[in-house]
Amino acid sequence: MRVHVTVDSTSGLARLFHEQHDTLNRYFLRRTAHAWDAQDLVQELYLRLLRTDRGSGEAIQNPEAYLFTVAANLLKEHAARRQRHPLGSDELEEVIERLATPCDAAAGVDRNLRRQRLAEIIGRLTPKCRAVLVMHYRDELGYREIGERLDISTHMVKKYIVKALAACRSGMARYD
Repeated sequence: MRVHVTVDSTSGLARLFHEQHDTLNRYFLRRTAHAWDAQDLVQELYLRLLRTDRGSGEAIQNPEAYLFTVAANLLKEHAARRQRHPLGSDELEEVIERLATPCDAAAGVDRNLRRQRLAEIIGRLTPKCRAVLVMHYRDELGYREIGERLDISTHMVKKYIVKALAACRSGMARYD
C-alpha cells in the first residue's frame, strides 16, 4: 500500500529532494552522456523546487510524482538544448585529440599542426555530422544510442560517421 503525502511548502519538497538525491542522480546518470550533466540537472531540479510553491499556498498531492515529473521535463529540455547546440568548442577538444594522434609514430607531422588542421576539417562538418562523430568517439556511444539522442535512424548515424571519417581522412591526406 502506497501512502500519498501532501507537501504544502518548499521545505517539504526540499526534504523530499534530499531523501531522493541519490535516486535522482542515478536517474539522470542513466539518461545523460556525462556525470557532470547529471550533476547539473540535479542542481537545476533543486533550484526549481525551491522556486515552486512560493506563496501559492497550494498543496502538492503526490510530491514524489511531482519531483520525477520535473526531472523528466528537465531531461527533455536538456535533450532539446543539446540538439539545438550539439557541441561546444570544449567538447570538440577530446575528439580532436583522439583523431589527431597519428597511427604511425613515424608520421613526422607536428602534433599541434595536425590538431589544428583536424579541428578545421571537423569544424566544416554539418552540426549533426559533427555531433554524431563526437558522441561516437568521445562518449563512446553505439549507433542506436546516438540515433535515439539525435532522433535519427541508426542507418543515418552510420552514414554520418562514414562521411565524417572520410572528410577527416581526405582532408588530412592533403596535408601529409
